[in-house]
Amino acid sequence: MVENIIWPAYFDAELSRSEGRRVPKAMAVADPTPEEIAEAVKQVGYDATIEPDLAYPRQSRDRTGRVAVANADDAGKSDLLQAVAAYVQALRD
Repeated sequence: MVENIIWPAYFDAELSRSEGRRVPKAMAVADPTPEEIAEAVKQVGYDATIEPDLAYPRQSRDRTGRVAVANADDAGKSDLLQAVAAYVQALRD
């Protein structure tokens, strides 16, 4: 089993790529939450577990948590992030 870790910073429109954003700015949203990301991961078809009270290494001040994605071995992480970003945007609309 492969487990991918997804941090909310990957989808944060207020961050630059060097600060941790990993999706295009057009796909990013303001202040994404681990709960939104976990819901989007489930919509994509994978199991998600929220790991609360953890801080993204590049931003150690915010302890927002992260999402662990299980059974995502058939998709590359970049593809997974793109799909999750699209669902996070859809959840916001």
